Amino acid sequence: MDVSRIRALRGPNLWSRHTAIEAIVACERKERSIAELSGFEGRLRALFPTVGALAPLGGPGPSLAHVLEAVTLALQAQAGCPVTFSRTTATVEAGIYQVVVQYTEEAVGRRAFQHARELVQAALDGRAFDVAAAIAELRELDEDERLGPSTGCIVEAAVARGIPYRRLTAGSLVQFGWGSRQRRIQAAELDATSAVAESIAQDKDLTKKLLLAAGVPVPRGRPVTSLDDAWAAACEIGLPVVVKPQDGNQGKGVTVNIVTREHLETAFNAAAQYGEVLVEQYLPGHDYRLLVVGDRVVAAARRDPPQVIGDGVHTVRQLVDIVNRDPRRGDGHATSLTKIRFDAIAEARLKTQGLHPESVPAKGQRVILRNNANLSTGGTATDCTDDVHPEVAARAVAAAQMVGLHICGVDVVCDTMLKPLEDQHGGIVEVNAAPGLRMHLAPSFGKGRAVGEAIVQELFAPGEDGRIPVVAVTGTNGKTTTTRLIAHLFTANGLRVGMTNTDGVYVAGRQIDSGDCSGPKSARNVLAHPDVDAAVLETARGGILREGLGFDRCQVAVVTNIGEGDHLGLNFVTTVEDLAVIKRVIVQNVAPTGYAVLNAADPIVAAMATTCPGQVIFFAPDRHHPLMATQRAQGRRVIYVEDGHIVAAEGAWRETLPLRDIPITRNGSIGFQVENVMAAIGAAWGCGLDWDTIRSGLASFTNDSDNAPGRFNVMEMKGATIIADYGHNPDAMRALVTAVDALPQPAGARRSVVISGAGDRRDEDIREQTAILGAAFDEVVLYQDACQRGRADGEVVALLREGLAGAARTRHVTEVRGELLAIDTALSRLRPGDLCLVLVDQVEEALAHLRQRIAQVEAGQPLELPATLPLASAA
Repeated sequence: MDVSRIRALRGPNLWSRHTAIEAIVACERKERSIAELSGFEGRLRALFPTVGALAPLGGPGPSLAHVLEAVTLALQAQAGCPVTFSRTTATVEAGIYQVVVQYTEEAVGRRAFQHARELVQAALDGRAFDVAAAIAELRELDEDERLGPSTGCIVEAAVARGIPYRRLTAGSLVQFGWGSRQRRIQAAELDATSAVAESIAQDKDLTKKLLLAAGVPVPRGRPVTSLDDAWAAACEIGLPVVVKPQDGNQGKGVTVNIVTREHLETAFNAAAQYGEVLVEQYLPGHDYRLLVVGDRVVAAARRDPPQVIGDGVHTVRQLVDIVNRDPRRGDGHATSLTKIRFDAIAEARLKTQGLHPESVPAKGQRVILRNNANLSTGGTATDCTDDVHPEVAARAVAAAQMVGLHICGVDVVCDTMLKPLEDQHGGIVEVNAAPGLRMHLAPSFGKGRAVGEAIVQELFAPGEDGRIPVVAVTGTNGKTTTTRLIAHLFTANGLRVGMTNTDGVYVAGRQIDSGDCSGPKSARNVLAHPDVDAAVLETARGGILREGLGFDRCQVAVVTNIGEGDHLGLNFVTTVEDLAVIKRVIVQNVAPTGYAVLNAADPIVAAMATTCPGQVIFFAPDRHHPLMATQRAQGRRVIYVEDGHIVAAEGAWRETLPLRDIPITRNGSIGFQVENVMAAIGAAWGCGLDWDTIRSGLASFTNDSDNAPGRFNVMEMKGATIIADYGHNPDAMRALVTAVDALPQPAGARRSVVISGAGDRRDEDIREQTAILGAAFDEVVLYQDACQRGRADGEVVALLREGLAGAARTRHVTEVRGELLAIDTALSRLRPGDLCLVLVDQVEEALAHLRQRIAQVEAGQPLELPATLPLASAA
């Protein structure tokens, strides 16, 4: 068994909406059914008894690839990961399988897959494999990788409201929503909270001064510089006192109820490890934490210090070990409770009780291990939200607002939550930014509180989901023009548009990246940009296969057409039906309130309608097409051409747009541009743009080399017509020939075409392109580009020439090396009235060269070509 490729599918993909690991697995003949591997399944189950079923019930005997799938999923499940989906599919190549297994954390999924390979190999070899150790490693890795409970509960609440999220770092920085409607959090801290407010909260002395100024009761105290100064402060304030770091969190270095200089010395040394030290008055009573979100207290808990209860048998140290075995206790913040620490502070607290670590407390004796009650030091929590007196809540909110925190953990010491603080000599001892939420989510006693929901409500008003309009566009031809046109319509509506396509990434009309940017990474970048009000995303086959979609769902999915020659033969995609399965992923991930805009004249595209969770807008030039007629009869949305107009209709309602007012269609003569316009109108309609905006946007969109580079850009040179286009497959050639036939040309004028071919296409697709062109053009200039994509030197040009064999119209073929030289060759032969179609490869470079040459000729300067121009020429 050989694994040749492993990919992480980070968004909705060909297989499911789950994130997943996808691997290509090759099995030798005997490995294609484990029934042929004597004793293998028995050895595997002996190593991993909980592996479960190895293949779907009723299916063929499982291969090793199926076993690898089952083991990878089972290992993650045993490690506590909530994974359920996996699949193994045989490809068109014998013995080659695609294995897909869901993951919740990518690092865990990849590691589980590696462990599964090792486990399967161990079963094959009859070797031992420590499954328990592998599962323990995966569990620990999952705890390290996944969001902690505080951030996790906010994300869960956002997902429940349909708000999209994206984890921006390996830590707790999370983006909710998209574009200009996004919000961000860092754990339990909002993006609206200033660094100044956080800095104030970290300065305990400054916080106390501000709270005192706001009329909030606080304990007396001051910063100290040395042990002697600390003892002096304690004597000034009056024992007992509290010693803690002036800038601290999570109870680190905090010691309370100090009554002796010896105890003070231990406490001072512990606090000094974290910076400057603060000594303050000790307030008797219980330790409470109130969680303030916005202008209200949403949860409260009484915190009790870490403690054990004697049984007359075990020592204090042994009792701590027993308590720490509780599965709810862990070493970090991933679990609801934290293990009790046994350190110098714990030993000092034992000493005040007349105990030491090896003492055996009497049965029922309560032994306190620490005075502070933070969960992070082993404390427990009891929910008391329903007991909070309104006056206590008001003081907590005032404290949070005085510091400037939108989410705040307010620490209160008092006897009870049932009375105002002033009536019981209680006070607020700390105000914490980014508070931990564990004690409120899963308190040791009492009910958990929906604090995640409260925080999401603070981020987004009721009914808001942080989404912007997202349009995904795919197909074989017309994707980029349609994408640009939709973006132009959004811009005409006053929106700042983020657009990705095969030319680059654009935000509000400014290009921020170049190259083929039609994949998920570019889509995510656009959706993360704060200046984007709407996103129009060209979505190519390659990105879907490589990583899945860059978004969870879209408002509108547009599929222009599905044709042959679009990367068939790559990645086990051998037919247009295979290609359709990939491209329909955007249709399958339309929002329930959204639309799929589908070409009714393309049966493969039209068939995608059944997979759309939302509604469908069909478009086609012919309103009498059976699908169009059915859709109209059902009162649903259709777009068609009638009497020189594009018509949008829904039931009895109609909107007409004259083709003469849409320059890109050249008064309706360019058929494929008419289809592109209909698709763009469908997208704008599906997003709710008003018709006056759509009408004016279509009228102002020009198809020049600046606005839509390489998309049927028409230029003039001394009476000759030059068309530059990025068409690169047989369907595109047919559409271009139809468009050229529709252009007026004087009698006796000639047509020429400049073409190369992409080496990663099938031989028959390369030949078919020139076979189509050979019936429509008098001269053909073939060129070999610098990048042959794995082909031998001259191989692509030879295939193109083979396609011209027996051409009905072509009488002259020239071969040159290099795109720009091929362009110059064709331009040098043009006469007034001639037409030249240039099929550009390096779009920006070729268009710039064309503009330069046209300007040169228009200025009266002749084109100079090398004396030894062609590699070969045939009349």
